[in-house]
Amino acid sequence: MTHSYKNLAQTLFKSADKLRKNIDAAEYKHIVLGLVFLKYISDSFLSTFELIKSEGGDTEDKDEYLAYNAFFVPTKARWSYIMDNAKQSNIGTILDSAMQAIEQENASLKGVLPKVYAKENLDSIALGGLIDLLSNLSLQGEQSQSSDILGHIFEYFLGEFALSEGKKGGQFYTPKSVVELLVAMLEPYKGRVFDPCCGSGGMFVQSELFVQIHQGSIDDISIYGQESNQTTWRLAKMNLAIRQIDSSQVKWNSEGSFLNDVHKDLKADFVIANPPFNDSDYSGELLRNDGRWKFGTPPITNANYAWIQHFIYHLSPKGVAGFVLAKGSLTSNTANEGAIRKALIESNLIDCIVNLPAKLFLNTQIPACLWFVRRSKTNKEILFIDARNCGELINPKNRILTQEDIQKISHTYHAWRKAQNPQGVDSQNLVCHSKQSEESQHIKFKQNSNSTYADIKGFCKSASLEEVAALGYTLTPGRFVGLEEEEQGFDFETEFTRLKDELKSQMQEEKALNQRILANLALIEK
Repeated sequence: MTHSYKNLAQTLFKSADKLRKNIDAAEYKHIVLGLVFLKYISDSFLSTFELIKSEGGDTEDKDEYLAYNAFFVPTKARWSYIMDNAKQSNIGTILDSAMQAIEQENASLKGVLPKVYAKENLDSIALGGLIDLLSNLSLQGEQSQSSDILGHIFEYFLGEFALSEGKKGGQFYTPKSVVELLVAMLEPYKGRVFDPCCGSGGMFVQSELFVQIHQGSIDDISIYGQESNQTTWRLAKMNLAIRQIDSSQVKWNSEGSFLNDVHKDLKADFVIANPPFNDSDYSGELLRNDGRWKFGTPPITNANYAWIQHFIYHLSPKGVAGFVLAKGSLTSNTANEGAIRKALIESNLIDCIVNLPAKLFLNTQIPACLWFVRRSKTNKEILFIDARNCGELINPKNRILTQEDIQKISHTYHAWRKAQNPQGVDSQNLVCHSKQSEESQHIKFKQNSNSTYADIKGFCKSASLEEVAALGYTLTPGRFVGLEEEEQGFDFETEFTRLKDELKSQMQEEKALNQRILANLALIEK
């Protein structure tokens, strides 16, 4: 997100949050994000309306808008009508009716939009205030900027609501910096991109953004997704629509990807995902003889190795997958997991493992890692990257990867790929053109064509399959990269102070937790 957009989104979110009052963040996000989407769809309609009018077309003919790939918005759902009625006591009912009318006119939005505005706990004055906030949003002159600005606002709001909800928020939102790293390493510039546990669609948005930054065409990417939580699926559909990304193949069913794989015949060029960590409730007992388990039957009490094989099953012959898993997946030997991992390694499918720093994820403190699996591997080595010392804290509980971290890790991977494959057959890195946008300058995905790979103690190591076998087929990067050589000028006092502050913060959190437990026990005793 560019600096100016971020400032605008921050200001808007703070103003909107003041109007929340006693409404829970989990509920409030649908109220606010629904309005952002309504503003987007109305602005987009208005732009197309003026174009059709200038060409002498019928501005109230729904079919006219199909030619421009635009949604049709009925009169009483247009933002001008919403603004005119913002101060009415029945504005909640008006908004619910508007959402219903848009769904009726646009089949791809059926069952997607929130109809939550007439609830008793939502004050009509506060609702009018939210409408005023969005109505006063400066689009800096260009109607065409509307979707871009509102897309950034929608994305920023998703992240802020996820932070507000904590653990619950993590169920629909993967931290943006983690998504950026996955995309920077995978480089999904062309082909079929699949996420079978897609949450609110962040992986798709970032993939499309990557292509745009590199001057490519978003039409070169087609996306496929599945989500088992209907509320989260709705967020994904809105998130993609506001970015004008075709979401027709992003499907919902309550059974999930294991029991009801809606894309069972799909062979994707890229799989990118963040499945639930250590999921013990994936109906594994019903899948003992599933055809996806080519490398061994996963345990019924943990879905990690079921997800890995599900991803591999959906890869095309030259496909590559990048996904997040709990760090325990690198060493676990529970109920056949070690045997499956050994089979994957001996089949030469594992390309790279990245050990992530702590506190990146909102919904868990479980240590995490990134796996990269490649179907068309020819080299008999695995790249290990230990990024535990990367990132910066944004609050006592949460850390993000900086753009410099993302660049360092992804460039290391691409330099290694280039060294392993000098002809560059499967590594078609795109270099940003001179006409970079402000955002492309900020994200810095530019690949240095002169970069060369070298093992760095404490950070990265290219290990042969024999070396991995010698260590019992464990994949923990720390066991391969070794300890970082002590840098000259190490500031002991600064490091000691940092560690002391972290310990103090953890002790305060533990104290607060103990106090809540004691309070709950006292209530039970009463």
